[in-house]
Amino acid sequence: MSITRRVIDTATNFLGWIRRYRRVKPMPDSLDGLVKVNLGCGLAVAKGWSNVDASLNALVASWPRVLHKLLYRLSGSNRYYSLDQYCDLLETHIFIHHDLSHSIPLKDETADFIYSSHFLEHLFRPDAERLLKECLRALKAGGVVRVCVPDLAHAISLFAAGEKEKMLGNYFFVDDKDSFLARHKYMYDFELLKSLLEKAGFTQVTRCTYQQGRTPDITLLDNRPEETLFVEAVKP
Repeated sequence: MSITRRVIDTATNFLGWIRRYRRVKPMPDSLDGLVKVNLGCGLAVAKGWSNVDASLNALVASWPRVLHKLLYRLSGSNRYYSLDQYCDLLETHIFIHHDLSHSIPLKDETADFIYSSHFLEHLFRPDAERLLKECLRALKAGGVVRVCVPDLAHAISLFAAGEKEKMLGNYFFVDDKDSFLARHKYMYDFELLKSLLEKAGFTQVTRCTYQQGRTPDITLLDNRPEETLFVEAVKP
């Protein structure tokens, strides 16, 4: 990890720690009136959603475009987005900078839907359990959480098929030298994730298919269908 990247991660982590107890009431989507929150979003976002992330991108999203251009090369997003795409995503969507390993920055019973894709595996299991309990707290009664994670069963099938290096490198020992946040810290199959959701207090835990379910805008948000486990659950 470069010194610059280490300084950025340390600063953003410290700011996340300072803000760990804050609570906000996100604005509902102007089109459907629903409060929709995307946790650990990166830049995989959709209009009408409040996007919560601990990254540099979420921290600087409300800053002027000229600063977005300066920070683009440091963000890591230059590997996936052009400069114009990066600036447009930050300027046209709602971002909340928050370290989700501590809490969710939402007031009680304020969200209709919570979505999280390829994020839970980046938390240690106790932190993941705490996050799901926070999801339950933040959702309205009858609210839905959709959790999408790399499927442990798929990873094991790769190992059984002889693709051992791919299985280990892509799922178990993911190591991004530029960011601790990018590393995998736990893995789930349906039974493990179902147990964790039920322990948090959710009911009606259902395995879903790609871009199918109760959650709005999943045709825009769902990705990586071949390797992903899609699960929805309801707050009773």
